[in-house]
Amino acid sequence: MKSQLPTTEFWTGTFHGSHDGRPAEVTATRDDTRPEPHAWTCTCGDSRSFPAEHDVWPTAWRHAHPTRIDRLRQWAARRLRTRRTR
Repeated sequence: MKSQLPTTEFWTGTFHGSHDGRPAEVTATRDDTRPEPHAWTCTCGDSRSFPAEHDVWPTAWRHAHPTRIDRLRQWAARRLRTRRTR
């Protein structure tokens, strides 16, 4: 079951994809009570907010559908994290 949005926040779209090798769902919302009313949040815990609507869609899509270079960066970050924990 999906969580309820606050009464001032409105759903504007959802992107389904994956990153870091796991499924991801990115939800775009609008809340006029915030300084930057347009935002997206991901099931991984990431979120970003924007002053204009046209900035939300490309970044939300790319977060859920990373390019080859994005996937290479994610892979390198995971490798560095595992080396640091040893």
